[in-house]
Amino acid sequence: MFTGIIAELGEVESVASSAEGARVRIRTGLTSELTPGDSIAVNGACLTAAEAADGSFSADVMNQTLELTTLGGLGEGDPVNLELALRASDRLGGHVVQGHVDGTGSVVATRPDGIARRLRVSLPGELLPLVVERGSVAVEGVSLTVAALGEDWVEVSLIPETLERTTLGAREPGDRVNVECDVLARYVQRMTSGLSPLRGERS
Repeated sequence: MFTGIIAELGEVESVASSAEGARVRIRTGLTSELTPGDSIAVNGACLTAAEAADGSFSADVMNQTLELTTLGGLGEGDPVNLELALRASDRLGGHVVQGHVDGTGSVVATRPDGIARRLRVSLPGELLPLVVERGSVAVEGVSLTVAALGEDWVEVSLIPETLERTTLGAREPGDRVNVECDVLARYVQRMTSGLSPLRGERS
């Protein structure tokens, strides 16, 4: 479990892909807190550290995760948002984030808004019922508040701290982003409709 508060920007050292999946290696200062088997969120997708040493860690990414998230498009030198799993004693600074990406959206517009920057992201139709204005959503693993909601998009407002400390500051129209909706919305929809909001398993 995570909170959507990014601990550090890591850098992709290598990606080894095959028909069976991929192994990604990421350089980060968080390796002193990682041991093999630990969970870590990479751009919002929960991965398991397979190795952690010498300032970097590696993780295996299965095909389903590569298809459902933006991780399949990572390359050497790319920055990534990293968050370690939540400890029971930690502050819950964001909202409950599972690291189970529901799908990807596409940045359709950005604009300044005082000290902040508005980011508008188009969403697949099946995710829209799971998002409410002033509710929570995780974009690239970052806990954000929904500032505005349209027929096929969600808009969030990024403060300077978020722009500086995460990859969202560099996102431009056309970029794909990982989206995880509030877990409470999933359960509410399931209980009220009797149907799963998404088909298949999540990452």
